[in-house]
Amino acid sequence: MTHTDTIIALATPSGSGAIAVIRLSGESSISLVSKHFKSVSQKDLRKQATHTIHLGHIINGTRVLDEVLVSVFKNPNSYTGEDVVEISCHGSLYIQQEIIQLFLRAGCRMATAGEFTLRAFLNGKLDLSQAEAVADLISSDNEAAHQIAMQQMRGGFSSEIAQLREELMNFASLIELELDFAEEDVEFADRTQFKQLIERIAFVLKRLIDSFAVGNVIKNGIPVAIVGEPNVGKSTLLNALLNEDRAIVSEIAGTTRDTIEDEISIGGIGFRFIDTAGIRETQDVVESIGIKKTFEKIEQSQVTIYLFDAQKNIGNLEDVRIEIEKIRNKYPQKPLLVIANKIDTLEDIQLAEINNTIADVLLLSAKTGFGVEQLTNALLGLINTGALRNNDTIVTNTRHYDALLKAFEEIQKVKEGLETGLSGDLLAIDIRQALYHFGEITGEITTDDLLGNIFANFCIGK
Repeated sequence: MTHTDTIIALATPSGSGAIAVIRLSGESSISLVSKHFKSVSQKDLRKQATHTIHLGHIINGTRVLDEVLVSVFKNPNSYTGEDVVEISCHGSLYIQQEIIQLFLRAGCRMATAGEFTLRAFLNGKLDLSQAEAVADLISSDNEAAHQIAMQQMRGGFSSEIAQLREELMNFASLIELELDFAEEDVEFADRTQFKQLIERIAFVLKRLIDSFAVGNVIKNGIPVAIVGEPNVGKSTLLNALLNEDRAIVSEIAGTTRDTIEDEISIGGIGFRFIDTAGIRETQDVVESIGIKKTFEKIEQSQVTIYLFDAQKNIGNLEDVRIEIEKIRNKYPQKPLLVIANKIDTLEDIQLAEINNTIADVLLLSAKTGFGVEQLTNALLGLINTGALRNNDTIVTNTRHYDALLKAFEEIQKVKEGLETGLSGDLLAIDIRQALYHFGEITGEITTDDLLGNIFANFCIGK
C-alpha cells in the first residue's frame, strides 16, 4: 500500500456528539479542503500559515454541509510530517458521513488502522517504540499506565536504547576495522574499555528486563481473587472496595454462585477484584461449579485475599490457620493477604487472640469500612512502584521485552568472548546480532509484517 496519497478518517469516537473531528493527511490535503471550504473572511486556505484555525463552511457545490473550524498543519511541522488538515464539525452522524464522502469523491482514501501514526513513523516524527506508546496512551485507564505511556511517547525508553546502541556501534566499527587490518595484528578497540561498556550495557538491559514484571502489571491491571468460606463477607468487601453495591449481599450462605469482577484504581494502579463462590463441601450442583471456578480464578490471579469470619471462627482459629497454610502450600509463589472480617462485634482480647494465632492478619470490618484503607495500602505494598516514582524506564511492551532478552543474550556472548580472548571476527558476529535486536525496538530494523501487526491494533483515525 502506498503511503504518499491523501488519507481521511474520523479522529473522534464514532457516534453522535457535540463536536466531531475529521482528519486528512497527505500532499493534497490542504488543496482538497480549500476547494470545499468557504472562509467567512474570504481567506485562501492554501496561503495560510501552519498551525492556524479558520472559521467557515464546508460546501458541496452550492450546498452548505456545515459550519466548521479548519485547522491547518503544514509539513514537516505536523503529527504525520505531512500536510494535515483537521475539520471540526458538528457531531451529527449525517454531517460526519457527508463530509467524509465528499472528500472521498474528491480523491482521498479512507485511512487504515493506525495509518496516521504509521506515517509519523515513516517520516521520522516518531520511532517505533514511541509510536507503540501512542496506542498505550490511548488505552491507559489508570494514572500509572498513563505516566509510563507518556514517558515512552516522549522518548524516554527510546533515548536509553539509542544511547546504548550508539556506543556499541562505535566499538563495533573499531572491531570491524581491525578485521580489515588482520594481517598487521593491531587493536583499534581498547579491550578494557570495551569490557566496561559491555558490563554497563548488560546491567541496563537486566534492569529493563526486570522492569517488565512491574510494567506488565501496571499496564494490564492486577487480578485479585477474594476467597473464603460462604457468608464471610466477600461480596460486602468487594462492595466496600468498589464503593458501590456491585455484588449481592445476603445472610444465606452460597449466594454468590459465580465469580463477579470489577476494577478500580488504587494509588494509580489498576486492580481487578474477583469475588468468588464460597469454598465449602456442598451437594448443590450449581454451587459446586462456582467453587470449581473459584480455584480456577485463584490460578489466574496474581494476588489472593483469604477472608474469614472473625466472629464465627473465634473459637476455632487453629482450623482457620491450617486452611490458610493449605492455600499457601498450594500456591507458594502467589502473594496471600489474610483478612479477619466482622471484627466490629469482637472484644479487644479476642482481637489480640486473632493476631497471636494467625500471622500477618489484617483486621477489617467490610460492613463499617474499618481496615479497608489498610488493605489497599497492603495491596500497593505488593507492587514495586519505586521505579515509577523515580521516573525510571519501565518496559510494558511484550515485543520490546522479547527483543531485550535476545539483545541481553548476545551481549552475554560478547562478554564471554572478551573474557576468553575470542577473535575479533567472532566477536563482531555477536555484536551485530545485539545491534539488530536494539534496532528492532526503535524501528531502525523493521519488516512490513511487523509494522502491519503493530499498527493493526490502533484505532482508525490515529
